[in-house]
Amino acid sequence: MLLAMSTAPLVIGVAGGTGSGKTTAARRIEDRLADHPVAFLDQDSYYKDLSHLSRAKRATINFDHPDSLDIDLFVEHLDALRSGESIRKPTYSFVDYIRLEETISVTASEVVVVEGILVLTVAAIRERLDLKIYVDADDDVRVVRRLVRDVQERGRNLSSVVEQYFSTVRPMHWSFVEPSKRWADVIIPHGGHSDAAIEMVAGAIRERLSSNNGRG
Repeated sequence: MLLAMSTAPLVIGVAGGTGSGKTTAARRIEDRLADHPVAFLDQDSYYKDLSHLSRAKRATINFDHPDSLDIDLFVEHLDALRSGESIRKPTYSFVDYIRLEETISVTASEVVVVEGILVLTVAAIRERLDLKIYVDADDDVRVVRRLVRDVQERGRNLSSVVEQYFSTVRPMHWSFVEPSKRWADVIIPHGGHSDAAIEMVAGAIRERLSSNNGRG
């Protein structure tokens, strides 16, 4: 479906380390844009399908490296949303490490939020962003959030989560995620819980949208 829009949507990238509070920040910004529809494109839905590998082999894949992402499909869908076209977003199982048959409809909107640990790292994604945000949080906070999420939501055992953290998550954070902070227009501290930073970002977005509508 093609949505008639007088101007291209505002595309906002929200990056940060695992467990940093990216989703929290993105949703808090959305709450402050109540009069403007927001479409979400999350990196976690765009990992490559590994169904051709054995389950044991899938579990060894480095999911914190850019090569683990289906960047071509991610960019294709982002460009469609930027053109006012709705998409069918894939869904991914982090229990079985495969892409599921089910897809989710994402309607083209005035604002598109692109969220994930590597959205500022990958140039093809970064260059399509109008506003680049990095959500910062203390390392110990991020680690605990990651442990809780993977055990409670993804059916992992504690020892495997810890092993993965030290073997891939931590080194990839320092190789790819943390350096991408230099591309950010805004850094939101305290894991997305800084009211002042959230309101500043939301205010800037509302002002940009108002300016765009005035030209339309």
